[in-house]
Amino acid sequence: MPEAVPPGFESLATSRAYLTQESMLAVETRKRKLFIGLPRETSLQENRICLTPEAVKHLVDAGHEILLESGAGEPSKYSDHDYSEAGATIAYSQKEVFEADIILKVAPPTYDEIEFMRAGQTLISALQFGTLTSEYITALTKKKINAISFELIKDPSGARPVVRAMSEIAGSTVMLIAAEYLARSNEGKGVILGGITGVPPSQVVILGAGTVAEYAARAATGLGAEVKVFDNHLYKLRRLKMNLCTPQLYTSTLDTYALNQQIRRADVVIGALNAEEGRIPFMVSEDVVSQMAPGSVIIDVSIDQGGCFETSEMTSHSKPVFRKYDVIHYCVPNIASRVPRTATNALSNIFTPILQEISQHGGINEVLFTNEHFRSGVYVYKGSLTNASIARKFNMRYKELALMIAVRN
Repeated sequence: MPEAVPPGFESLATSRAYLTQESMLAVETRKRKLFIGLPRETSLQENRICLTPEAVKHLVDAGHEILLESGAGEPSKYSDHDYSEAGATIAYSQKEVFEADIILKVAPPTYDEIEFMRAGQTLISALQFGTLTSEYITALTKKKINAISFELIKDPSGARPVVRAMSEIAGSTVMLIAAEYLARSNEGKGVILGGITGVPPSQVVILGAGTVAEYAARAATGLGAEVKVFDNHLYKLRRLKMNLCTPQLYTSTLDTYALNQQIRRADVVIGALNAEEGRIPFMVSEDVVSQMAPGSVIIDVSIDQGGCFETSEMTSHSKPVFRKYDVIHYCVPNIASRVPRTATNALSNIFTPILQEISQHGGINEVLFTNEHFRSGVYVYKGSLTNASIARKFNMRYKELALMIAVRN
């Protein structure tokens, strides 16, 4: 005989309070409010800024705080009013802006600006390998900050979006610069960049077959110039031929004899080689430059990485050219800054999603742990040098970033 159920137990057993309930787990949000500082650029006549007012409004509406130094947007034709209307706070001292958790700027900070920084801050800016010194790296590491070079940041495809965007601008701009300095008014050869009926086209030589070369070659061939592109990577040369599809384009590997012959006869020579392992893989000798025709133009787009020509010396927008062997040299490192409004929009399109991703992951440390592409841009982490190329260049000690992040997480 089954045991009798005690009176009242049946109703208790069937009570909802004692039935199996669906488990309700607390969902922790990792999203983090960001405090971003936009300083005014002070070095090398830098005219760009990393965020447009439209991007600032988007970030402020998402709950982030933006602190802008007064006048930072003026070179790109954005006023303080534009930014304040977008929700940014306007700061009237440089020191105040550097109190932000994330410092977002174009040019690397000066030594004076580094002094404003504190441990734990994150700096996102250019690095400019061509002018980098071991003393500069030491100054950053002493502050125990995180420093990220936006030239080194990669996207999921493995490309470097900031470099790509600025290279597109530089490539489109260099031929306008070349045409300007070829003119007699600038003591150039007095020839048109291109050609007309009955007159042979001008000769343009481009070192490198990357993005700068592609856009420069497109502009030059569109004007009617005869373009010769040299690079040691055949797949780049093949891609360039396929993208442009023009009979005016000649491609070749970096054969020294053939290249030197073409440079001697060229009206314009563009240096657009990318640094490999921190150095330019090829350099045109001073002897070859000395044999170019008077009034010819050299534009060294790679000057911020050391330059493609032995005669190159870094110049600025206020004094963009110099002459050597009566050859005009244009060696401004930030060519995109000639058109700051366009460049600012391009940068803003890149950095806005990056900042959103940092917020969604809960901060810099978290996004570095989960995003290997963003991790590629880090060269100082928690005060330690983490970039092997920089360490080799200056014979400095460095730490593996992946191991440091794994330990901290």
